[in-house]
Amino acid sequence: MLQGRQKTGTKWDDIIEPIDQYRYKISKSYKNEMLVDAIIYADADLLPPILNDLSPEQVCNVASLPGIIERAMAMPDVHQGYGFPIGGVAAMDVHTGVVSPGGVGFDINCGVRLLTANLSINDVRPKLKNLVEALFSTVPSGAGSGGKIKLHDKDINDILENGLQWALERGYATEDDVERTEERGEMPGADPAAVSPRAKKRGSDQLGTLGSGNHFLEIDRVEQIFDRELADAFGLFEGQICFMTHCGSRGLGHQVCTDYVSTMKFVMQKYSIELPDRELACCPISSPEGRQYLSAMAAAANFAFVNRQCIAHYIRQTVKKLFPGTELNLLYDVAHNMAKFENHFVQNQVKQVLVHRKGATRAFPAGREELPEVYSRTGQPVIIPGDMGRASYILVGTELALQETFGSVCHGAGRVMSRTAARKGKQSKDVIEELLSKGVIARATTREGLTEEVPEAYKSIDQVVGVVHNAGLARKVARIKPVGVVKG
Repeated sequence: MLQGRQKTGTKWDDIIEPIDQYRYKISKSYKNEMLVDAIIYADADLLPPILNDLSPEQVCNVASLPGIIERAMAMPDVHQGYGFPIGGVAAMDVHTGVVSPGGVGFDINCGVRLLTANLSINDVRPKLKNLVEALFSTVPSGAGSGGKIKLHDKDINDILENGLQWALERGYATEDDVERTEERGEMPGADPAAVSPRAKKRGSDQLGTLGSGNHFLEIDRVEQIFDRELADAFGLFEGQICFMTHCGSRGLGHQVCTDYVSTMKFVMQKYSIELPDRELACCPISSPEGRQYLSAMAAAANFAFVNRQCIAHYIRQTVKKLFPGTELNLLYDVAHNMAKFENHFVQNQVKQVLVHRKGATRAFPAGREELPEVYSRTGQPVIIPGDMGRASYILVGTELALQETFGSVCHGAGRVMSRTAARKGKQSKDVIEELLSKGVIARATTREGLTEEVPEAYKSIDQVVGVVHNAGLARKVARIKPVGVVKG
């Protein structure tokens, strides 16, 4: 008997069907509106908290979107979101399907970038506190934080249209950085004209900044290697120091989503679209409104790529001051919160589809044309961060993920507590002391930056990645642990 009850009173144990240890199905017969089945990737321990929020209902609502292909999916880090659950994946037929801003999210191209250093923990430990303080001082963080780079209208438009090429031309990036960034940091179809003046204004002073919430800059050490051959190919070794950045398009991307959710709520009637949840507001991919949103989304994604690149530039400057001669190489920059046109094998033929990944990330195996040459024979590095007190993982994409999830996996550990619940009864000094007892030095702009993000607010990353690995969607390469954290 399955445990857990959805908040509306629905008895999921009468509805959800185990496929195997790591896959659960909700048949499309559950709701009249569902066009395809819903699949939840979880195990017996992760499933109960998933069933106790609205995310199962939300993934069933996603299964009702016009033009959805094969199945609606929830990754093991899934939790309740706006429209789509966070950790939701859905692919749409490009001719009959829709695009939904709620299926991308408010922080467009919130993603993770991992820099590897030719330093070991033994090299860094004597200066670790100084390094954390220097990074905290150098990289602006916090809600509404402004950065050192002030952008004029021409700069903003150039970034929105050309992404990392802007950073490359100005010395913030190397060609190797561009090569190892998803889409080479330049989304096709980006159009600055599709981004509102308000969105551009919100982004004008936020380049090279972390933001708040679950965004962070982390110093990690490689704790364990699972696949020696792949680790060597990725340039990883035990005890190595890495720098992980998790952030996105800041206020610019948030405003883009806000603008287009508002637009689509009014145009659905024009296209005779009826949905079980208005938060899924959408329009046909091929419609003028759909094309305009995709152009704005791509532009905001380009801003996020450049944002993470500028932070990487600051990290390099800071590290080299404290540790002269250090080389920091980009392992990969992976994107979350995107809708992307991709070719996938569907119904015995290769078809172009639009894949929504909200709180989910791409996980392509060797041989995909989208991968840089350096990873064409290994597959794409998949970076899945956990919480600031435990661990994160580096994995590699698999063929099975292409077959089942359109090459997608989870993007993190996934919350099990609201931010309000996480803050309750917590003092930032106590969180700092608790992290220090685990060997982690933490700095934050605000008290909430730490108390909202306590480790217990998240699922166990070991369990979440265990589902991904055991289900065959990605293979574990290395486990890394935080030793220093900067939060907003």
